[in-house]
Amino acid sequence: MGQRLLYLTSPFLRGDDVADLQVHLAQLGFNPGRIDGIFGPALEGALKDFQRNCGLSNDGTFTKATLRELTRMTITTSDRHLVNDARDRAGFDDVVSGPLVLCGESPLVTLIARVLAASFDVHDLSASTDDEVARYANAHGAATVLSIQEVAQTSGIHLHYWASYLSHSRHGEQLASALATGLSMSQQLPAVEVTGMALPIMRETAMTTLRIEHGPLSGRALQEFSTMVSQIFGEVFHR
Repeated sequence: MGQRLLYLTSPFLRGDDVADLQVHLAQLGFNPGRIDGIFGPALEGALKDFQRNCGLSNDGTFTKATLRELTRMTITTSDRHLVNDARDRAGFDDVVSGPLVLCGESPLVTLIARVLAASFDVHDLSASTDDEVARYANAHGAATVLSIQEVAQTSGIHLHYWASYLSHSRHGEQLASALATGLSMSQQLPAVEVTGMALPIMRETAMTTLRIEHGPLSGRALQEFSTMVSQIFGEVFHR
């Protein structure tokens, strides 16, 4: 951190130095959003707030002067937790009012979309790339993105939520765990595994995003899978 200017640009700047800046600001109580190493609008807003509090030019550009103030402040507050993690645990950043976006290459996408459409605003983007899905979900303020992939060589069902070495999605972990509990009760479905991962689609989306990977399933198993997912989503989002 400090080897280059950091600021909001298109495409967004990325790197470990951006992640370090996010961590430092979060430790000081300025919320940069998810710690993902991407310099987006949330990080720019947090940086401007920090600069304003320090009497610096609040232009949202991470300069040497900003680095000096950030280093000076962080030395005295090194034991603090990340404010975005604290907000996450307290439930301040819950987002449940937007649409549910489904995508991926699996027969489950259409099945789940059809069942969920009775209770939710469902957007089926099964023909889109991960980048296109992320841009669409962010632009439409989606509540959750569910990416489902059928992988021929996969045994079992794998549920992935956002997690990096710096942070993880509490909501994603809770939703994945709830799905795993429900799916594991079925006699038709294989074993379920929950894992935190930093997949690209999770890095690019601002909301809770889950990736489901599964091997080939029988028609009966697919139907039971879609019914169970729809039931869990209904319980989680209608509490």
